[in-house]
Amino acid sequence: MTAVLDADLAALADVRAQVAASKAAFDAIDGADQAFLDNIVRAMAAAGYAAAEELARLAADETGYGVFEDKIIKNRFNTGFVADWMLERRAVGVLWADEVNKVTAIGAPMGLIAAIIPVTNPTATVLFKSLAAVKAGNAVVHAPHPRAARCSIRAAEIMAEAAVRAGAPEHLVSCLHDPTLAATRELMSHRDVRLVLATGGPAMVAAAYSSGKPTIAVGAGNVPAYVDRSAADITEVAAMLVASKSFDNGTACVAEQSVVIDAPVADRLVAAMSQAGTAWLTPQQQSALAATLFDERGGLRPNAVGQSAIELARLGGFTVPPNTTVLGAELDAVGPEILLSREILGPVLTIYREPDAQAGRRRAREILALGGEGHTVAVHATDPSVIASFSTLPAGRIIVNSPALFGGMGYSCNVDPSFQLGTGTWSGSICSDNVTPLHLVNIKRVAHLARPWRGVYE
Repeated sequence: MTAVLDADLAALADVRAQVAASKAAFDAIDGADQAFLDNIVRAMAAAGYAAAEELARLAADETGYGVFEDKIIKNRFNTGFVADWMLERRAVGVLWADEVNKVTAIGAPMGLIAAIIPVTNPTATVLFKSLAAVKAGNAVVHAPHPRAARCSIRAAEIMAEAAVRAGAPEHLVSCLHDPTLAATRELMSHRDVRLVLATGGPAMVAAAYSSGKPTIAVGAGNVPAYVDRSAADITEVAAMLVASKSFDNGTACVAEQSVVIDAPVADRLVAAMSQAGTAWLTPQQQSALAATLFDERGGLRPNAVGQSAIELARLGGFTVPPNTTVLGAELDAVGPEILLSREILGPVLTIYREPDAQAGRRRAREILALGGEGHTVAVHATDPSVIASFSTLPAGRIIVNSPALFGGMGYSCNVDPSFQLGTGTWSGSICSDNVTPLHLVNIKRVAHLARPWRGVYE
């Protein structure tokens, strides 16, 4: 008992030391201009990009989740594409000036940010949150998932070392060394933390919102895709669905979870998905897969998250063709008791056949209601009325004719590129945007007299 207590006390002491050092680092750069911050961000991005393979290997080996090659892409996306986008924009100082109305907007850093890091994306998220925080003139302390501590710590070290080489004070970017649940709670509620930036499971997100601090967190992502009879190219749609859901073995919550198919094109799409690498399961195999993925209480089993389609089949006691990248299950209902209709952080797609777009929209609404409200909907259609109908669904991103994953994170669609996707008040979040450095500053308005003030009495 004493050893456990000592470990807990050591973890809490680590939190306090990290926060004190990072708060001092923020104080040292408070008031820095955008050019100074951009020089640091540029150096951090270059170092992170160069270490993309190292970090991907560390993450894959430590967690056992996902695909090494895809993790490289995630790391490079954040330190390349996203970083370049950040560097083209301002986050601190004068953001815009309205000369007609005599109002100028000025971005001011928030201070010290607590960044909660998920086990499913333990290095890419550290890279993104480090870059976003520093771009906005903040300091950041990362709290990794305990099952991914080593790789997250290494990612933070790479960011921190590059920042110092570029002129930043020590500890502008830091990371908890012993990230227990108690330590993470202590970090989030610390008096010097100004914002919690949380990515993780439902329990961690709930803890972030109960920390007493302003919080930007993400909700679950039970993402439906609808394929309409007006879709331009069914073979291309199938390729998009399979590529998106198999990427990094389905560990991205923005990837599709279910595909709702307009009946006239259903057989063609199912056949095309088979050609693209989907193995369709029998009812018996579906039951075995559900038992593999979910425990008796309905929670995802940690050892099943982020596994390949072939490994999931093996764990379920059946085999699939060697070229299989996605397991497909045809369902006719949605609900908490139908386990495969829930969010699955793995390469599993369920499909529903519906007679028309109106019925398809109703089905997509059911899927969102089961743990996906606020996140993302994908629509494959060329009929404007169909796209308009699905755009009324409660989701922060309506991705049209693109893989949900690559469109939602801002690569194939021109939403703001990000690695944290807000889900809005539909799921209890304050933000429905793709989170960017502009979400990490306070925006002041300098407003000059525009009309005679005595006029209010007239």
